[in-house]
Amino acid sequence: MTNSSVAKKLNEGRGAMRICVVGAGAIGSLFAGHLGRTSEVWILTRREEQARELEAEGLRVSGKSEFITPVRATADSASLPVFDLAIVCTKATDLDEAMSHLAGLSPEAVIMTTQNGLGAEEIVRRHGSWPVISAVTFMSGTRHSDSHVEYELDAPTWLGPGEQGPSRDTAFAVAELLVDSGLHAQAMDDVRPAQWSKLIFNATVNSISALTELPHDHHFREQDELWSLGNLVLRLVDEGKRVAKEAGIELYEDPWEMNLHAVGRGETSDGAYRHNPSMLDDVLTRRPTEIDFITGQLVQAGIRYGVEVPLHLALYQLVKAKESAWAPGTEWS
Repeated sequence: MTNSSVAKKLNEGRGAMRICVVGAGAIGSLFAGHLGRTSEVWILTRREEQARELEAEGLRVSGKSEFITPVRATADSASLPVFDLAIVCTKATDLDEAMSHLAGLSPEAVIMTTQNGLGAEEIVRRHGSWPVISAVTFMSGTRHSDSHVEYELDAPTWLGPGEQGPSRDTAFAVAELLVDSGLHAQAMDDVRPAQWSKLIFNATVNSISALTELPHDHHFREQDELWSLGNLVLRLVDEGKRVAKEAGIELYEDPWEMNLHAVGRGETSDGAYRHNPSMLDDVLTRRPTEIDFITGQLVQAGIRYGVEVPLHLALYQLVKAKESAWAPGTEWS
């Protein structure tokens, strides 16, 4: 199936679409659960026991949406049928391994990356010549079990054609597919402004959270005292904005406003916000973080464009030092 025929199938017969979601963590489960209501969805998991549970019980989504979706699942990529679209939802640290399982499969499919940071498309290209849709998602959730995910923040997924395709029509049709399933999505001709907005947001919030072990809560917006964490957040955001400007990127959203929006949107009735950024979860469970793909990429861009980023460099060095306290893991989910 060519790129144009994928777009045609998306537009004319979405119920006939076969989608492979790679990785069944919180984000992968949210995509799979919603898309399973309108398309045939297969989930490629790391663990066979998770695949068996999903096959037997379906995928339960609670929170912002409430339903149970039947899905197909396997831990053996060789047993996957030919698929039209693969949405890869592993962490950036696990993308290379995950894509190795898809090598040689469904060569006419479209791959959609959802990883934090920059560089995902280049990793995909090591394993095949699929056209790539680059996406960045701001939705969040918590996986309560292998077959239950809570949909917490119903924010959008931004997506657009990668450097080597697919067609604009295909990218926009995938966005419509996501919207039809009940998710928020927006296609763009150039997704880099959105990617950079979240890159700066993540480089700031995730790095601070990994070091302080604070969830992303009210501390990240407070500026009343000299020691208030919001002051550091704002200065980090300003550093990132200077790099984006020199890179010729006009940000899609202001990362500081994204910070305020996320904290405010996630607050409960008692004023608490209990969402852990992904790098905090990694630190707490002693897994490798995505620091190289997020803060590391921003620091490298600063060097490339001649912009000093001393605060981001310090956070990068401190998180890398903290990571050295435990051995790297190899699991992906």
